[in-house]
This record gives sequence, structure tokens and C-alpha cells, in this order.
Amino acid sequence: MILQAKGATVRYPAAAENALTDAELSIGAGELVAVVGPNGGGKTTLVRALLGLAPLARGSVTLDDRPIRDWGRGELAQVIALVPQLEDTPFSWRVSEIVGFGRYARRGPLEAMHAEDIAAVDRALERCDVTALRARRIETLSGGEWQRVRIARALAQEPRLLVLDEPTASLDLGHEMELFELVSGLVAGGLAALVVTHDLNLASRYAGRILLLDGGRVVAAGSPGEVLQGDLLSRVFRWPIAVTPLEDGTPQVLALRPGRERSHYS
Repeated sequence: MILQAKGATVRYPAAAENALTDAELSIGAGELVAVVGPNGGGKTTLVRALLGLAPLARGSVTLDDRPIRDWGRGELAQVIALVPQLEDTPFSWRVSEIVGFGRYARRGPLEAMHAEDIAAVDRALERCDVTALRARRIETLSGGEWQRVRIARALAQEPRLLVLDEPTASLDLGHEMELFELVSGLVAGGLAALVVTHDLNLASRYAGRILLLDGGRVVAAGSPGEVLQGDLLSRVFRWPIAVTPLEDGTPQVLALRPGRERSHYS
């Protein structure tokens, strides 16, 4: 097991209630785990706790069976790579330069790139199918291209676990699918991936396990078929929801219009 949380509980200073209570999660090599839930459900706090950025009031988070608080930021970056939801890029970097920044986890920021760094950047560009973009300025990229470049930068760190926070935000349907296909392929190659997403249907199609959060608590965890239940989702999202299977049995979520009978969609 690479990363494991047991009873992880977070309460921010001056807060009246916990932001996260008794969260349990584990992820190993070759697994894609999706974290879903409504706004304010605790997804961001969970990720912060897993990365050691939110101190625990109780419980534990371990990386390779070692408490996360005992890891230095530099050595942590050699195991876990984060692709955040929002990112400010004020400079006109080239794609190869952006991906090269991922090597900071393996060398100092002022240290020249060595042969192994250049090779790692080349591999990351190739794995994300953006080698042809390496000379492009980042402001010329489409949303889908930019996301692939950001994942390539994370892969240049040579991590064992990739954490993606809302990776398909602002992407169209085709680019959403491309991105999840990319991550799925990386996982098939042995990488572990934790994906925070609002898209329940993408989580259903690609994740082996889903963690459903609400009010800072894990209300369901398991396979897509176990977690994506209409009655449960309706309670969590405070909206009538139906779940219908695709031909292969994969559950797909439908938000119902007010006044429509749920049976009409089953």
C-alpha cells in the first residue's frame, strides 16, 4: 500500500466543527481511486490531509507505512505528484520548460539539468503524447493540451502516486475522455492515481473504487456499483437522482428534472 488514511480527522483553527471526520482511504500501485461529493463535502480537506498540508486532530495518514508528518516536502515530491485544479502561470514558458520544472523534486531549482533529467522529461512528454508541443508557448495551448502538459510535468517527478484535483474542469467532453483515458493508461502501467472529480459518470467508468464524501465524512466507499446508488446520491446531493446501467453494466448517473417520475429514467 502506498498511501493510507485511518480515522483522519481535521478541524481548522476557530472552526466549530470538523472539516473532515474519521476518513478512511487506501491506495496502492495500479489503482485509480476517485473522490466525489458535493461542494463543501470535504474533498479538498481530504487531499490536504493526505499530503500533510492539514494537521490531523486525530487519526493517521501514512506513506509507505511512515507518518506523513515525518516526510520532508522534497522527499514527498519524489513519491507523490499533485496536479492542482487552479494554477497561475504569469510567464510565457515553453512546454519543455514547464515539464522540466517537475525535475525540481529530484534536483535543486538552480541546478542544471543532467542527462537523466532530460531523459525523464522526454519520457513524460511521450507518455502524455505532447512531444510535438515541446517548443510551444503555454499560452498557445488548448485546455486539453495544457492539462496533458501539466500531467507530463507531474510524471517528470517520477512519482508512484498521482493526485489530480478536478482535472477535467473547463474541458469539453472529448478532452475529458482523452484525459481519463490517459490517466487510465498510466494506472495500467503501474502508477497509482487519486482523482478528485465532480463528474460521477467519469468516476464510474474509470475508477476501480469510489469514495463518496458528504459533510466531511465518508458516506460510502467501494466499487462504482456499490457507491453509485440513486437513493444515496439523492440524499447526498439534495436532488432527485436516478442511476441506469450502460450495456456493460457500468452505472451512469442522471439528475432528474423536478416533477419527472424517476421510473421514467430507469
